[in-house]
Amino acid sequence: MPDTAQARKARGAFFTPVELSDFVAEWAVRSPADKILEPSCGEAAFLISAGRKLLALGRKRLGASQLQGIEIHEDSAGNAAALIAESGLSARIWAGDFFDAAFEDLFDAVIGNPPYVRYQQFTGAARAKAQQIALRQGIRLAGLASSWAAFVIHASASLKPEGRLGLVLPAELLTVNYAAPVREFLMRRFAKVRLILFDGLVFPGVMEEVLLLLAEGTGPTDHCEVFQARDLASLASLEGRSWFPKNPEQKWTQGLLPAEATDLYTELRSAPEISELLDWGETDLGIVTGNNGYFTLTREQVRELGLPAGDLLAISPPSSRHLRGLSFTPETWSALAEEGAQVHLFYPGVKLSAPALRYISRGEKDGVPSAYKCSVRSPWWRVPLVRVADLFLTYMNHDTPRLVANEAGARHLNSVHGVTLKKELRRLGMESLPIGMLNSLTLLGAELVGRSYGGGILKLEPKEADRLPLPSPAVLARVAPQLRALCSRGPSLRNGDLMKVVDQVDQVLLRQEMGLSKNQVNTLRVSRQALFDRRARRGGEKK
Repeated sequence: MPDTAQARKARGAFFTPVELSDFVAEWAVRSPADKILEPSCGEAAFLISAGRKLLALGRKRLGASQLQGIEIHEDSAGNAAALIAESGLSARIWAGDFFDAAFEDLFDAVIGNPPYVRYQQFTGAARAKAQQIALRQGIRLAGLASSWAAFVIHASASLKPEGRLGLVLPAELLTVNYAAPVREFLMRRFAKVRLILFDGLVFPGVMEEVLLLLAEGTGPTDHCEVFQARDLASLASLEGRSWFPKNPEQKWTQGLLPAEATDLYTELRSAPEISELLDWGETDLGIVTGNNGYFTLTREQVRELGLPAGDLLAISPPSSRHLRGLSFTPETWSALAEEGAQVHLFYPGVKLSAPALRYISRGEKDGVPSAYKCSVRSPWWRVPLVRVADLFLTYMNHDTPRLVANEAGARHLNSVHGVTLKKELRRLGMESLPIGMLNSLTLLGAELVGRSYGGGILKLEPKEADRLPLPSPAVLARVAPQLRALCSRGPSLRNGDLMKVVDQVDQVLLRQEMGLSKNQVNTLRVSRQALFDRRARRGGEKK
């Protein structure tokens, strides 16, 4: 079977630029007697780089087992062996699964580019095997873990105590929750943990952001060394700094910030004037219909179907494009309805009307009940509801998350999150949180607690949203009159004037109320902008 691009993608294989493999080999190979392993070796880029480094160190002839590689794809393993021979080197290449491998000896260095298979494709026996591998090292991986997580742990177990681990990994090592045990493991296992981060994308045609993990020695350690590279060409002139995460399991995104910004952000997060969204209320997922095209309707469709009001619920339309202001009012809902938006949810009463019965029959003819979410509920046309939220929270964002007051009392779909405020905070929160959150500290916090995707989108899951830093209720109550004045006379968010609004909120909240200096506010803003620009570059934008 030909090894197509689609087949390589399915098994998580992405070929490595030689600049990257040479750099890792230069760091990892330190003695002409070193034994090197490249798991999931593909075209043996790292083995070839390592072999050349061994010869440069004075090795006259490579031993048969000094360079070893393993590759699950049999044809690729054969190609790797041929490329090794063409390079004038010798190596032992195994065709098989790294998780099944049993090597005679431990290695001085394990280097390579592990396969990146997302959890949706990383299933069945392969997942079970990987989880068992991790458990042998005392690490319990979550069901959402992608293939690389167990790979890191097994690669570390193949090292000598003072050995060196050099891997190309997805940058989600820094951000995703399922990587928490891997982050903790790395700082416990190794004496030095270095992270090299890239401003842009490294692999041509691949949207995944990567980093280099360089770890060595026997741990534990209390810090990481963080380096920033513009691109592959800048690997030769790196400048780094030490970063001390308070909790190794928590996200490492703060490691992207300058030390001054990290210290300021950490100090403000613990200040009494700052709380978290969880202190204000609870964040919920939205309604999952199983088929928005069927269950969400425009005003014109409702007329054509003859559905009575009792068969419908008012909703905020699918997506969050219309949620750019501070409130979602009855007038906003009516305007969207006139524009042809899907503002109604089909939700028939207990006693089905004739139009509802006809519409259900149409759905059955169109195969709607076969959709997964529809097929597992009874009756299939009864969409499970969630409570009406006080605030909508946009969670897939180009710029920054928004809190929008749900003054219309509409239901929300799973294109946004819903926030139900504590009863005693409901009025204050609905009136002032949407504007109060638009400050430089919260915007920076969103970049740090959320996660960035290859297209430059910032996403917040409910548990991540819970940790969003916000002004405390006491502080917000004190500045609420000034913030409301901004709403009435300030720049319009709907016209894209986000940063102009942030300027004014910063002045009221951070400067006047909290006493931050102009330089401190600028530190927050510049740091947030740097993280935003990083996302934008990966999304193909020029800022």
